[in-house]
Amino acid sequence: MNHCRRLSYSTVVSWLLAFGLFWQVTISAAQTTTLPPATPDSLRELSREGRPAALPPVVVPTDTLVRVGACPGAKVRVSGILFVGNNRTRERILRAELDFREGDSLTVADLAQRLEANRRRVYNLQLFHAVLVQASCGGTGQLTVLFSVQERWYLLPIPILSLADDFNRWRTRPDRWQRIDYGLHLVDTNFRGRAEQLTANLQLGFNRKYELFYEVPGFGRRRRVGVGFGISYYQSRNLDYTTLYDRLRSLPEADPDTFPFQRFYVSGGLRLRHTVQLNSAFDVSYRREQISDRIYQLNPDYLLGQVQRQYVEATLVTTNNQRNTFAYPLTGQFFQASLSLRQFVGAERSPSYGTVRLRYARYLKLGHQFYYAGGVGAQARLLASRLGYADARSLGYEALVRGYDYYVVEGRAYALVQQGLSWRAWAPPPLRLPFVHDPKVNTLPLAVYLNGFVDAGLAGGGLGRFQSPTNQLPGQLLASVGLGLHLVTYYDRVFCFELTRTLTVYPSTGFFLRTAFPI
Repeated sequence: MNHCRRLSYSTVVSWLLAFGLFWQVTISAAQTTTLPPATPDSLRELSREGRPAALPPVVVPTDTLVRVGACPGAKVRVSGILFVGNNRTRERILRAELDFREGDSLTVADLAQRLEANRRRVYNLQLFHAVLVQASCGGTGQLTVLFSVQERWYLLPIPILSLADDFNRWRTRPDRWQRIDYGLHLVDTNFRGRAEQLTANLQLGFNRKYELFYEVPGFGRRRRVGVGFGISYYQSRNLDYTTLYDRLRSLPEADPDTFPFQRFYVSGGLRLRHTVQLNSAFDVSYRREQISDRIYQLNPDYLLGQVQRQYVEATLVTTNNQRNTFAYPLTGQFFQASLSLRQFVGAERSPSYGTVRLRYARYLKLGHQFYYAGGVGAQARLLASRLGYADARSLGYEALVRGYDYYVVEGRAYALVQQGLSWRAWAPPPLRLPFVHDPKVNTLPLAVYLNGFVDAGLAGGGLGRFQSPTNQLPGQLLASVGLGLHLVTYYDRVFCFELTRTLTVYPSTGFFLRTAFPI
């Protein structure tokens, strides 16, 4: 059985990428909606309020939330920029997202579009339930801009009660009730009111995890340079040590005396940030991984003949996120490129290698509540002639052809194309909870979308070691179609219920639950 099929592999990869890009460039974008202008009096009254009225939360805003009063002339000078509702968030954090300042002259013809672009930047900080912009020239002929925001809860202590596996895999395991984790996840998404994120994890149960992370998006008035730090120690009672018949194979029972897998790492790096939409991150980390003797006996190639390894990894990630919202995008585009180099250290060490990942997605409004989403992704591991089992992950992990959730593919490279068509079926007014008085949580917004999708992907490439002949998926085209029901609510929560039909290799129909927008 041939697992490489190099000629057909490169040909189909090129076809997949061309196919996805072709469909994205052949669909046109729709027109925007303009709301009625606000009066100058409403601006003055709102800016004088010590505690303005709470704004209703917004779930996937499809129309502009900008109101602009009439202004004379072709250009208008900005005389003032005001913020209300940011009780904890510091104003300079919000000003750093804007592309205009007091004293700038703005073109009246595209004023509404300019303010909407800035409103989305502030909203996509993911610090607020809603952001409203009002602008008026009043009687002075100069522009006053008012941003009204409704803050979220930022300090979130969340009990950990989670599954040790993906739900769709967990429910098929005979020992599933032993594979449960519990503990406390504590996160402050607006630490010190500066959009910094502080995260701590204390997890016990099947897998143990002790972690602390701190992200500073930027320093200074313009917030262009920031830093990030992290430290983690992880221990697992079981481990997926190999792939047979295209499925992960783990120990038949959890090991009560030892941990089959342990990992420690510490990382630090710089954040280069233009806006919330355009940024880069450079990180350097030291990692130490160890497997038990039992795992080594079952699969000596898990770490390429080693029980323990150490390495230093440098990673550069650049992201250009021009989507209208980050949680459930409907319009805009997304591009991300990453390059990493893993250098192993020690007397006995594995060959060093590099990894390149690319992802592009386009989102279009088609009209009549229909929206199109299309994305392509690719990955390649370079330089090393041999890759251990732990380093050969391809489709079935972070990148997935929907419907093949129970399967994984080993490979040096993969390509993935995903397309979807959504219809906004229901978007009722936010439900207000009468027994809760805090405006941060007393309204429950909801949007419901019906979705149809098509996925296709291919993974393969020689690994320089033995690969089980029972695995059918490397070098094979994977394809699926499906229907979905997507629920979107506040705090960026997305729930996708999908009925999927796989078309190749393992044809089957299955129902899957996901907690993030797939494209």
